[in-house]
Amino acid sequence: MYQIWKLMLLVSLLICHLLSKVPGTSSEPPKHFVLVHGACHGAWSWYKVVPLLKSGGHNVTALDLGGSGVDPQQVNTLRSISDYIKPLREIMASLPDEEKVVLVGHSLGGLAISQAMEMFPEKISVAVFVTALMPGPTLNASILTQKVLRDLDPQMENHYTYDDGPSSPPTTFTFRPMFLSSKLYQLSPPEDSALATMLMRPIRLYSAEDISRVIVLSQKIYGSVNRVFIISEKDLAIKEDIVGWMIRENPPHQVEVIKGSDHMVMMSKPIQLSNMLLCLAKNYSH
Repeated sequence: MYQIWKLMLLVSLLICHLLSKVPGTSSEPPKHFVLVHGACHGAWSWYKVVPLLKSGGHNVTALDLGGSGVDPQQVNTLRSISDYIKPLREIMASLPDEEKVVLVGHSLGGLAISQAMEMFPEKISVAVFVTALMPGPTLNASILTQKVLRDLDPQMENHYTYDDGPSSPPTTFTFRPMFLSSKLYQLSPPEDSALATMLMRPIRLYSAEDISRVIVLSQKIYGSVNRVFIISEKDLAIKEDIVGWMIRENPPHQVEVIKGSDHMVMMSKPIQLSNMLLCLAKNYSH
């Protein structure tokens, strides 16, 4: 199965490369994709998608949020979700005034791109929520986050730490290997879940008050940005009822489905996700 996936990836890369070299096949200028990871992950989680997008001549920025991936900060130094999201704000602020990006958030990364939509609407051609948390002007980010976390791990099977003792609320959270392979990566190659177990970093569980204070979204600004939600057909992490609730309460401009994908869509269906992102970038380029 892994050899078949590698062959498909190589064929897709070759086709993209050849099309980019044929005169007249595209009059569109290169796009800039900004990719934001989910909880406990990092920029590394996009390693399959980045070369597929770059093969067509596009610019791709996959970043580490605070205390994630190779970011030097430690989780116990991040006192607010604002600190966690800060790397994305810095990238968005550094963009030239005339540049617009395709902003892509996976899972918990939906909170980060939502704040960016409110702060930098003029710099985003389309925001893409890949089976991600999608708060809105009338869908409180803290309520949504707590509901997703409760449904994700009701028996608290993963690893938690408690700064103020075991009777206090948990402070940080990390996925355990068995949970990763059975609930997040169940349709992905085993090599990817093995990689994740080696690269996971804990994430702080920010208070409801902090999230509500930092993630404040308005219909006038956030609502003015093109927004697409990508459903993962076999997602066991953000469940179907929560996805339906988000879409009903905060309708995006477009909804797409990637069939046969688990929560880690970029691992289980990287070619389909990349092609969808390219199509969305073209459709929302004007």
